[in-house]
Amino acid sequence: MLGTVISMLGASRVVVRCIDGVTRMCRIRGKMKKRVWVREGDVVIVVPWEIQDEKGDVVWRYTGPQVSWLERKGFLKNA
Repeated sequence: MLGTVISMLGASRVVVRCIDGVTRMCRIRGKMKKRVWVREGDVVIVVPWEIQDEKGDVVWRYTGPQVSWLERKGFLKNA
């Protein structure tokens, strides 16, 4: 599910507003921690947890050209 990073919390945690309208506290996966820098305003893919819907994992960060393509195609209406 797509979302926009609202704020950085530290300890590889971020607050993300998802396209379904839910604000989730997400953690950045260990695979992404050192390789991909996530900042406020970035568009990311979030996988919600099965147990707690208000939490999730960030699995991908989109680059600038990818975000503009998503906006043109209509995928980022509410994010």
